[in-house]
Amino acid sequence: MIKYYSKIAWRNLLKNKIYSVINIAGLATGMAVAMIIGLWIHDETSANKHFKNYETIYQVMMHQTFDGVRYTQQALPFPIGEELKNKYPDLKGVAMCDWGQTHSLIYGEKKISKYGHFIGADAINMFSIKIIAGDKNPLHEPYSIVLTSETAKILFGNENPIGKMVKMDNQTNLKVTAVVEKQPKNSSLAFNYLIPFQLQETIYSWVKAYHKTNWGNNSWQTYVQLNDKASLASVNSKLKNVVISHFTDENTLKHIKPEVFIHPMAKWRLYSEFENGKNTGGFIKYVRMFGILGLVVLLIACINFMNLSTARSEKRAKEVGVRKAVGSERRQLISQFLNESILIAACSFILALGIVILALPYFNKLTDKDMSLQLANPLFWVIMIAFTVITGILAGSYPAFYLSSFNPVRVLKGNLKAGQNSSLPRKILVVLQFSSSVILMIGTIIINQQIQFGKNRPIGFNNKGLISVFWSDDIAKNFAAIRQELLNTGAVASVCQSNSPPSELYSSNNGWEWKGSQPVDKSSVFSTIATTYDYTNTLGIKLLAGRDFSKDFADSNGVILNQAAVKRMNLQNPVGASLKWNDKPMTVIGVIPDIQMGSPYRAITPLTIIYSPGWVGYLDIRFNPNMSASKAIALMKPVFDRYNPAFPFEYQFADEEYAKKFNYEELVGNLAGITAVLAIFISCLGLFGLASFTAEQRVKEIGVRKVLGASVLNLWKLLSKDFVILVLISCVIAMPVAGYFMNEWLKSYDYKTSIGPGIYVLVVALSMSITLITVSFQAIRAAMANPVKSLRTE
Repeated sequence: MIKYYSKIAWRNLLKNKIYSVINIAGLATGMAVAMIIGLWIHDETSANKHFKNYETIYQVMMHQTFDGVRYTQQALPFPIGEELKNKYPDLKGVAMCDWGQTHSLIYGEKKISKYGHFIGADAINMFSIKIIAGDKNPLHEPYSIVLTSETAKILFGNENPIGKMVKMDNQTNLKVTAVVEKQPKNSSLAFNYLIPFQLQETIYSWVKAYHKTNWGNNSWQTYVQLNDKASLASVNSKLKNVVISHFTDENTLKHIKPEVFIHPMAKWRLYSEFENGKNTGGFIKYVRMFGILGLVVLLIACINFMNLSTARSEKRAKEVGVRKAVGSERRQLISQFLNESILIAACSFILALGIVILALPYFNKLTDKDMSLQLANPLFWVIMIAFTVITGILAGSYPAFYLSSFNPVRVLKGNLKAGQNSSLPRKILVVLQFSSSVILMIGTIIINQQIQFGKNRPIGFNNKGLISVFWSDDIAKNFAAIRQELLNTGAVASVCQSNSPPSELYSSNNGWEWKGSQPVDKSSVFSTIATTYDYTNTLGIKLLAGRDFSKDFADSNGVILNQAAVKRMNLQNPVGASLKWNDKPMTVIGVIPDIQMGSPYRAITPLTIIYSPGWVGYLDIRFNPNMSASKAIALMKPVFDRYNPAFPFEYQFADEEYAKKFNYEELVGNLAGITAVLAIFISCLGLFGLASFTAEQRVKEIGVRKVLGASVLNLWKLLSKDFVILVLISCVIAMPVAGYFMNEWLKSYDYKTSIGPGIYVLVVALSMSITLITVSFQAIRAAMANPVKSLRTE
């Protein structure tokens, strides 16, 4: 029976080539979109699932209250690691970790710069990091290093790296104890090398001197693995006061109130956002949004199939009548029509698979992923076959039930006429289809408008012609000579030091007091930039009052404030005002504008710039504006090669780093834009098919009208009018729906665009233009046809 149904279905496909092509192309596009979005969702939701201990790994986090608002952070104090290991038996493993740094690795003549972590020894087993060669407990030796296979290949070529010595930053010799697999791109633990966490105490004197027993500085990450019998609620109750128990001051106990908890690995990727101490979600909202979009696009493609199938009902009516007259039951007819739709879905799937294979490399580049079709995996084909069958049934269900319902007597007597309401279901489907497309169009425009709104926001400094170079001991020792030689090249206008690169804020602090401040104000958080001299000059920040740090003054107790900090402290005459920072007397020496260094969509935070030579970690360099960047860099490279030989000369352009702040929104905008374009394309295919059918159905009417003197313009209006009305109705339905959802989306931004009427006018104009272009080809073609051909059978 299936063979018989398939043969009939295949003949129908070949008999109606135009409609078959439209159906297959539309469904294929919808299926391809659904497949690609499905792959993307799978990649996002499967993040970190390659870790064997996925269900029992947690990150230790902390709530703190500042200015009456409960904030949540991953940064924790250094001594918490030892305390968790020694006092909490529910924890099977504890691994402290830094935030990741770039260090130079030298072996012989090879010199590379790679990103990695100082991390606790328990991390290897905790994260089930696969060891390819070497020690199974490779971080137990203090002077050891674990390399990924990729990094080992670059450094050692075909040599066996195990036991070889690598020099880090030209100062510390480390023994390669293991080579491990590189982590996948959707892993939260990304690295090219791992170094024992405790080694920091040996090679960095400031770690032991300042952080070893300091419970008030939060600069580290902590991961734990629970014992199998330990419960999340029980562990959270025990860890809650692990930090606050080390404080006696009233400000911390009464106002800041640090509270420790653990956050499961299952939520790291998609549920990372907290608001006032509560987990409010995160990237999961975009996963859900694009999941819905994928289904909507597939639904739009299915609507095409339904519309074209039911529109051609009169062509299949006699076939249905004859089959029923000779004894076919309705369920058999339904099976036949569903079989046809599944065959079309199968053809569409083959085409969709080809589209996905061609598009996936570009999509991977767009989303910075490494996704692939698992063609050799039997499970992939089971899912795809099920997906194809479900799509076929979804697309063919309405036509199957509709066509199989015809009365055979009426059909065979020739009494099956399209009633006044016979086209109503089709019109509803067209409205639903185009409403979805219009919603996508409006959403895409608003997302891109929000991106542009952020890009146009004044940042308060000049990030063009500005680079930053990561700090090293050699740069620290030779800073004066490096600075002078860079200036002597003529390629550099200014040089300064800072604890974070331009366009980033790595530190924030509380403990500030000012005239009229209350005890609770000591919990207010101020972003902090540490520097020495020429910071404002190098970054191109115009001082509003006062001066920058200068060698002509004793500025170790000086501080520069931004306008937000002046406002927060309510300083009427800020320059010269006396402050305290953790009981240290400070004096305001300058005021700068509210420079934008955080998210371009967030409110400017109060900022303090302090003089602190021991805290810097970057060299900021302003190019000579009269010299090209490439020439300036060529002149600068020999200086760094001479004074910083352990590191390749690597740098970051401030404007490029700032542009990366928009990556998240641009990804969403690009995905929404691509989805919208494809949805409109599918909708247009459906309109084209319906316009073609309408012109074919009314061919005699058009012939009569032409004979009676109707012009091509009149006939074009006649055939286009119904479609224009349907699309206008779609716009009316879509605009408030899109407006509501996009207003909800914009609520997550402090600095946001407004949704004006111009967007809706633009979308209506675009929708009308697209509709008329799509429909006009068939309408004009029918209007210009020779009426003799259509009327000669009358």
